[in-house]
Amino acid sequence: MIGTLCSKLDLCERKRETMSENMALGANIQHRQYHIDLTPEQVGAYAILPGDPGRVEEIAQYLENPVFVAEKREYRTFAGALAGQKVIVMSTGIGGPSAAIGIEELIKCGVHTFIRIGTCGGMQPEVLPGDLVIAQAVIRSEGTSYEYLPQGYPACADITITNALRQSAEDAGLRHHTGVVHSKDNFYGQTEPDTMPIGDILKSKWDAYIKAGCLASEMEAAALYTVGLVRRVRVGCVLTAIWNPELHKAGVAQTQYLSNERAIKCAVNATKMLINQASF
Repeated sequence: MIGTLCSKLDLCERKRETMSENMALGANIQHRQYHIDLTPEQVGAYAILPGDPGRVEEIAQYLENPVFVAEKREYRTFAGALAGQKVIVMSTGIGGPSAAIGIEELIKCGVHTFIRIGTCGGMQPEVLPGDLVIAQAVIRSEGTSYEYLPQGYPACADITITNALRQSAEDAGLRHHTGVVHSKDNFYGQTEPDTMPIGDILKSKWDAYIKAGCLASEMEAAALYTVGLVRRVRVGCVLTAIWNPELHKAGVAQTQYLSNERAIKCAVNATKMLINQASF
């Protein structure tokens, strides 16, 4: 009798433990973001966002005690620390839709400060391979931002991040430019416009952007800046110019610059500045 009672009590206790575990698991699942596979406990307030998953670990090595956190779809994440604060590095993939999903879900996890590290093609003759381009604002020649903001509304960077990136580049003696960049959805629409049925339209707009002083072209900043404006978080961007197609058209010899080191150093030191300012 006593043995039977003890067995029943043990069974009840195991059931309670299982229920508690399932409740904890359920809560964790509820807080885990669907696409990026992260929970609020895994991230801090600061994020560095490359596009390429292959660049994540390279950037993470500049953090203190970097560790792998998650990988799902195009979203690969490492976490570490800078100036006493947790910082994550997460890839966003190519283009606006995946970038917007990534930042939306990070915001839901509690991140409020984002710096994109990317690559670009120069559009002005002074933007040479290896130069850094700090995007103060972005031409919205893509589609994602138009599902957030109406036509004519600008996509602008957070001024504190822009200033921190500029200061970081200056402190490191890195050649850099600050101004307007161009975001697009069709990479080959830029590089091979004559193969497109609307090639004349693409080239006309491209020439107009150059005349207006646009520095470079890339594929994610417009979406990131737009989400940042709508969700009231801070977003900035530093790009490495791989090469300059306009110089190529003019017959100027150039070598593609494929290192990420300059942009990484610029973004990491800017993140440290922002943490130390604690101005958010």
